[in-house]
Amino acid sequence: MDRTQKEELVSTLRDKLNESNLIVVTQQSGLTVAEVTDLRSKVREAGAQYKVMKNTLARLAVAGTKNEEITSLLNGPTALAYSDDPVAAAKAVMDFANDNDKLTVVGGIMEGQFLDAEGIKTLSKMPSLDELRGKIVALLVTPATQIARITKEPAGQLARVFGAYGKSV
Repeated sequence: MDRTQKEELVSTLRDKLNESNLIVVTQQSGLTVAEVTDLRSKVREAGAQYKVMKNTLARLAVAGTKNEEITSLLNGPTALAYSDDPVAAAKAVMDFANDNDKLTVVGGIMEGQFLDAEGIKTLSKMPSLDELRGKIVALLVTPATQIARITKEPAGQLARVFGAYGKSV
């Protein structure tokens, strides 16, 4: 890879990381190609991306940005998982790391806030944006359903009274 390709790669990665709400830094040692491919597909399914990159290029990509704090985590064989959803990347990577000892989560950064490995682990246990949206919709629909049931109930009671009266006469 020549210098212009590296500059283009760093520029592209900088743009993607700046647009992301969460960046998770992982260290991997001994992962096979099949395992990395499996990890990438799981991360992609969650709506995130996973990129193995040289530490020097990653440092250049985050230099001078809101994500600059993660440079201290970029040691050894590292990779970055990032997503717009503040929980998706953490969930996907932690699920894989729980099943595979060759991948460890080192830390990350969420919207400028530095997170250690425990912070990422806690974040991965939170519901995703889609789950939260579903809960909000359920909360909004429930009162309307109860109001409809309450307004319908008096008519139903009257019908049962008239029915019972009709049977008794």
